[in-house]
Amino acid sequence: MAKHALSIPEAELKQLTATAAELATTYWSSLSTLPTFPSTSGPQTFELFTRPWDEAPRGSDVLQDFSVIAQHGRPSVGGFFGYVAGSGEPVGAIGDLLAGALNQNVTAWRSAPSAVVVERTVVKWLAEAIGCEGFNGSLCGGGSAANLMGLGMAREAKLPANEEGVIGGVVYASEEVHMSIAKAVALLGLGRKNLRLIPTDDQFRMRPDLLQEAIAADRRVGLKPIAVVASAGTVATGAIDPLEEIAAVARREDLWLHVDGAYGAAAALAVPERLKGLALADSLSLDAHKFLYQPIDCGCLLFRDAHFARKAFSNSGDYVQVFSQDSMEAFAFFDESMELSRRFRALKLWMSFQYHGRQAFREAILRDLAHAQTLATAIGKEPDLELLTPVTLSAVCFRHRSKNNQAILTRVIKRGRVFISNATIDGHFALRACFVNHLTTEADVEAIISEVIEAAGEVDS
Repeated sequence: MAKHALSIPEAELKQLTATAAELATTYWSSLSTLPTFPSTSGPQTFELFTRPWDEAPRGSDVLQDFSVIAQHGRPSVGGFFGYVAGSGEPVGAIGDLLAGALNQNVTAWRSAPSAVVVERTVVKWLAEAIGCEGFNGSLCGGGSAANLMGLGMAREAKLPANEEGVIGGVVYASEEVHMSIAKAVALLGLGRKNLRLIPTDDQFRMRPDLLQEAIAADRRVGLKPIAVVASAGTVATGAIDPLEEIAAVARREDLWLHVDGAYGAAAALAVPERLKGLALADSLSLDAHKFLYQPIDCGCLLFRDAHFARKAFSNSGDYVQVFSQDSMEAFAFFDESMELSRRFRALKLWMSFQYHGRQAFREAILRDLAHAQTLATAIGKEPDLELLTPVTLSAVCFRHRSKNNQAILTRVIKRGRVFISNATIDGHFALRACFVNHLTTEADVEAIISEVIEAAGEVDS
C-alpha cells in the first residue's frame, strides 16, 4: 500500500512519542540545575532558529531541536519570580499533549461532545472554588482575552453597539489597572479617552469615593458610564480593590462590574477572606496559568448571565447552525465567546486538578503567599533595603536605598540564581518578586536577598 503524504508508520510514531516523553522528563528533572535566564543573545537565537524550510524531510532528528530550544528559553525554575507567570505543572503539560493528539475543535457539542462537557465542568469547578457558584463561562488564551470579552459583554448590556454601531460609553478602572483594559476599551471602539483611571489609596486600591465622583462628573456633561473594572490582584503590587464597596457603587449607578482577577482570583481557593465580593461581579477573568500553575495558555472568563454573552458574541450562520433540541447537544461555545475554533484547554485542568486534588492546590497557593511574607520580613531586617508596598497577595516590591536599582536588576538577572522583575511605585523604579511557583523553596526565597545585596556590591551607585 502506498504511503500517503504526512502519514507516519505506527512503529515510528511510537518511537517519536517515547522520545518526546523522554525529552520532557529529562527537562523537568534538570530544572533545579538551570539558571533562571539563559546565557543567550538576539543574534545567537536568530542564527540558531531561522533555518529555511527545506523540501526534504529531517524526520525524527527534528525532536533534537527541543534541547537547543530549551537551552535558549526561560525555564520555569523555582527561582523565577518575574511577572505573574505560573510554573507549568507537569500533569497539565501531559494533558496538553493528549489534547493535541485528540485535535478537538471545542466550538460546540456536536464538534467535540466530551471536550465540551469537560470544559463546562472545569469552568464550574473554577467558579465554585472562588465562591462564584452558578457562574458560567469559557476558557480562553489569558486575562487579556477574558477582559476583552467581559467588557464586550458590558458594552452590549449597557450600550448595545452590535446592531447600530459604537456610540460611546465610559469605563472606570484603578490607575493600577492592567494594560489589557486600555487595549480592550480601544478594541471595542469606546476610545481610550473614555477610560477613566481612578486614583488609589495608600494600599494601591481604587478609591470608591473618587469613583462615585467621576461617574457623577461624566453624567453631568452628558456622557454614558457603562462599566467599572475592579482589580483582584493588580499586576504590580497584588493590590485588591475594595470589591464590595465598588460593587455597591456599580449597582447604585446601574453599571456593569467586571473584575480583573487574572492574577488573584484563584487565590480565593485558599484565602477567600481576602477576596470577598468576587461573586458580586457581572463578569470576571481568571488565569489558571498563574496561581493554579498550569502550562500556558489557560485563561477563563466567568459571567453571571449567559444572556449577555450571547448578546455580545452570538452571530450564527448556516455554517454552524445547531438543530438539536436537547439543551446539552445544542450548546455552542461560539455563542458565548469571541472564538469559533477553540483548542481543548480544559483537558490539562481536568487531569491536573484530579491527579493532585483540591487540597494540594490550596496548599501550593498558601505556600506562595507565605513565601511573599517571608521575603517582606527579610527585607525589613536589611538596613540597605526598603519595602515599598503592602504585601496583599504574593507580589513584593522593594528597593535598595542607595544604589541604582535598575542596574541591580540587570546584574541579578545576569547572575542567573534568581529572576526578579520591576515595577513603578509612586513614580520610582522598584525591584519586584512575585510568587506563583509551585517549585519555589525556602532557599530560593532567601537567595533573593543575598543576590540583590551581592548585585548591589557590583554596581557603582
